[in-house]
Amino acid sequence: MSDASGPMSAYAGTGRLVRLALRRDRVRLPVWIAGAVVLAAAGAAAVAGEFPDEAGRVAALRGVGGNPAVLVMRGTPVGTDLGALVNFRNLLSLLVLAALMSTFAMVRHTRQNEETGRAEMIGAGSVGRHAGLTAALVVVAGADVLLGAALTAALLGAGMPLDGSLAFGAACAATGLAFAGVAAVAAQLFQSSRAANAAAATAVGVDFLVRGVGDALGERAADGIRVTGAWPSWSSPIGWGTHVRPFGEEAWWVLALPVALLAACTAAAFALVDRRDFGAGLIPDRPGPASGSRALLSPLGLAWRLNRGATLGWVIGCGLAGAGIGTLGPAVDEAAIGNTGVADLLDQLAGGGGATLVDTLYAAMMNVFGVLAAGFVVQALLRLRSEEAGGHAEAVLATAVGRVRWVLAHLVCTAGGAAALLVAAGAGMGLTDAAAGGDTGVGPLVGAGLAQLPAALALAGFVVLVYGVLPRLAVPLAWAGLVVSIAFGLLGDVFGLPRAVRDLSPFSHVPALPAAEMTAGPLVALAAVATALAVAGLASFRRRDLSP
Repeated sequence: MSDASGPMSAYAGTGRLVRLALRRDRVRLPVWIAGAVVLAAAGAAAVAGEFPDEAGRVAALRGVGGNPAVLVMRGTPVGTDLGALVNFRNLLSLLVLAALMSTFAMVRHTRQNEETGRAEMIGAGSVGRHAGLTAALVVVAGADVLLGAALTAALLGAGMPLDGSLAFGAACAATGLAFAGVAAVAAQLFQSSRAANAAAATAVGVDFLVRGVGDALGERAADGIRVTGAWPSWSSPIGWGTHVRPFGEEAWWVLALPVALLAACTAAAFALVDRRDFGAGLIPDRPGPASGSRALLSPLGLAWRLNRGATLGWVIGCGLAGAGIGTLGPAVDEAAIGNTGVADLLDQLAGGGGATLVDTLYAAMMNVFGVLAAGFVVQALLRLRSEEAGGHAEAVLATAVGRVRWVLAHLVCTAGGAAALLVAAGAGMGLTDAAAGGDTGVGPLVGAGLAQLPAALALAGFVVLVYGVLPRLAVPLAWAGLVVSIAFGLLGDVFGLPRAVRDLSPFSHVPALPAAEMTAGPLVALAAVATALAVAGLASFRRRDLSP
């Protein structure tokens, strides 16, 4: 392309696109950063209040290095001072948060712009071919740097040492930068923002597991507390963040690794931009059959067809992850013989109950699968919003299909997918536990998985409510609801939140099976809340106009 003054630069218009992206994210990115700061400050305050002396910290950390399950969930301990315990309890969750923030923001300002036609409209002006990707990189990188600075300031405000606080913030920022690069490549490969987000988020999940394997295989120091992750954690950007070792022996040079990954991914993304057509992906959507199935004539069949690929991917992934966790049972038993510190820590992760250590481990892992099921529910139900915004819902609702029937079809598919995901996780865990010589059994673990379903359905009701009442804000509000539920429920103890606040999360009311007794009351209450929220959302959706 060229204008009267000559050929137009590939980066022309980048500044205007940066300002546009900042305007679009003027609420979303500050909320991500503020949430991370609150979690970091609350976590530091909770550690300081719970473990004011070194003897208490040593007792809490003693033997953790010999427990692979704790290392998978929390990362590696780097010392016994106050900052080191803050690192152990909080760093990993904030690294994942930084990765997800960068992933979603990058896809939103690249692939989603093309998918919705926004980029085509902008490109009709004096905008270069590389301007959109460059603007997205500038905005996301700036958000990551701001996140790192804000976390550093929060820890300094909590009385943590300067070097460790700087390393903590830098590790989170660098991890976000690494996954910004990964998401930039995913946005070029896939034709839809949904597929690009799923691929990039899957990369975060796989990376977390790879880092966990490396930490579980790590080398213990002579003091029985400090652990150095094994080689798999060095192949993981999240692992690189933990290898910076804030509040320990800081390894500043490790920060060069995620920056190098960002540079490599950025170069690859720009090369892919030049190789593909506008609006297309290197991995195009497969063409459908010449004639559709009769099942597509029903709302339920159509909803299943729209969500089939993602649902099967979630179910298979959780089944494999559950199978991997089931192999850890015997190792946990051996590591915890005579070690009350490990037992207490796992008991805290699972929500209490004082059961056997293996059952406590499985209960803690089921909490994680409950979060994954809730994430699946949010992702699947937000398809309602994308169908409406894309004009597809209007075409369906112009037939004899009513609004309530259309939404209920998506709800049924989503609930069934969440149940299948949890059954797969429990069955995989039970089968490999039995193969490794454990005696927990497949049935109890499948039941433990299904006990997580009402909490996920409560999130489903919330998504239907915000979709019915505030359709234009449904996406950010739905994901914010999930993040708040995780922060209040699963991380409430870590961050020292009052019980009344933790009870606002549906995850706080799920019995810690198989480590605790089954109590039906909270699950029935969650189901009632889910039903009430969904009914309110459906009533609002029936009354409002469709919103593009």
